[in-house]
Amino acid sequence: MTIDLDRAEAAFAASTDGTVGIEEEFAVLDAETLDLAPRFEELRDSAADHPTLGPSIAGELISSEIEIRSGAGADLHDAIARQREVRGHLFERAAAHGIALGAMGTHPWADYREQRNIDTEHYRRVVDGLQYVARRNNTFALHVHVGVQGADVAVRVCDRLRPLLPLLLAVSANSTLLEGRDAGLHSVRTQTFTKSFPRCGVPDAYGSWAAYRAYLELLIETNSIVEATQVWWSVRPHLAFGTVEVRICDAQGTGEESDALAALITACVLQAARDEREGVPSRDLEPRLIEENLWRAVRYGMDGRLIDFERRAEEPARAALERALAWTAPVRAEHRIEPVFPERNGAQRQLAARAAGADLRELYTAAVQETRRTYAPSTPEVPAS
Repeated sequence: MTIDLDRAEAAFAASTDGTVGIEEEFAVLDAETLDLAPRFEELRDSAADHPTLGPSIAGELISSEIEIRSGAGADLHDAIARQREVRGHLFERAAAHGIALGAMGTHPWADYREQRNIDTEHYRRVVDGLQYVARRNNTFALHVHVGVQGADVAVRVCDRLRPLLPLLLAVSANSTLLEGRDAGLHSVRTQTFTKSFPRCGVPDAYGSWAAYRAYLELLIETNSIVEATQVWWSVRPHLAFGTVEVRICDAQGTGEESDALAALITACVLQAARDEREGVPSRDLEPRLIEENLWRAVRYGMDGRLIDFERRAEEPARAALERALAWTAPVRAEHRIEPVFPERNGAQRQLAARAAGADLRELYTAAVQETRRTYAPSTPEVPAS
C-alpha cells in the first residue's frame, strides 16, 4: 500500500470551499440490557441494498460500533439534511433488529476486554500495531469535514484552528463515565483515545503543504505509517477528500447538539480560511500551551475556565465560546450558520443526574431514549430495561 501525496495535493486543488461532511459514531447496544452488542456486521449487511443507508455506513474499531456519514454536502445545510435522513434510516433499521443506539463518548460500564474488533485490513493493522492502546479505545466521536481549496491553505487553516481545539472539546464533552464508575472527567474519551494514540491530539504548526508533506514523507520512509489515516491529529488535512477534518469532539447525546457542533466547526474552518486568504495575522502557540487548555477541557469541560493567551488570563469556557462566535460572525452571517447550544451539555447533564442519585443504568437508559427521540423522532422507541 502506498500513500500518493501528489494525488492528495491534486485533491485539495480540486476541492470546493465550504462543502461539508459529517461523521457520527454510535454504540450498538442490546436493547434489553444496553450492553455493547457486537452486531455491526448484522446492521451493515441488512442495509446493503438500501440506496441511502447502505453507502453511508462504515465500520469502526469494534463490532459494537457503527458510523454513519453524510457524504459531501454542498454546504452545511445540505450536509445536515443528508445526515438527518441517514440517521432516520439507521435508527429504523436498528429498531427492526431489536438494537438500540447510544451516543456518548464512552459506554458507562462496558469492559473493553470483552469487545470484538472488526475484521478489516485497516483495523487488523491498527490492532496489530498498537495492541493494548487500540483495544482499550472503545470510544465514540463526531468528525466534521469542511472543504478547503488548496493544500497550502488547508494546512495553514489547521494551524489556525489548533488553539480552538480545547474549546471545541469543552463544548462537546459528553463522557464522564467509564468501566462502571465516574471518571471525574468531562471527557474521559479524550483521555482514553487522544492521549494514548500516536500522532494524535494537538498537531504541530506546519505552515505550508511542503512542510507537512515532508513530515508525512519521513513517516512513510521510516515505516511509521502505511496509510494517511494513521495520522490521527485532532485537526488534520484529509488527503483523500481535500478537506480540513476536525476530530476533537465526543459523540453527542442529541441530534440538535450534533448539528450545532457541526455548524460551529464549519464556521470556524470557513473563518480561518477567510482570515488566511486575507492575510489576517495569527498567533503560533506552542503545543504545550494548547495542551494546558486541552487538559482543562478534559477535566472540567464547560464548567471550567480556559486560558486566553493573548491576555494571559483565565476566562469561563462559556466566555471563550462567545468569543469564538463573535470571531466567526462574518462567515456565519454569509452562510446562515447559527449554532444553538443547550444550557448544559452532555457531560454537565450526566454529572447533574449522578448528583441527583441516578445510577449508571438509569442515567444511560434515559440518555439512549433521548438520543433516539432527537436523532430519529419518527422511529418507534426500542424498549430498554
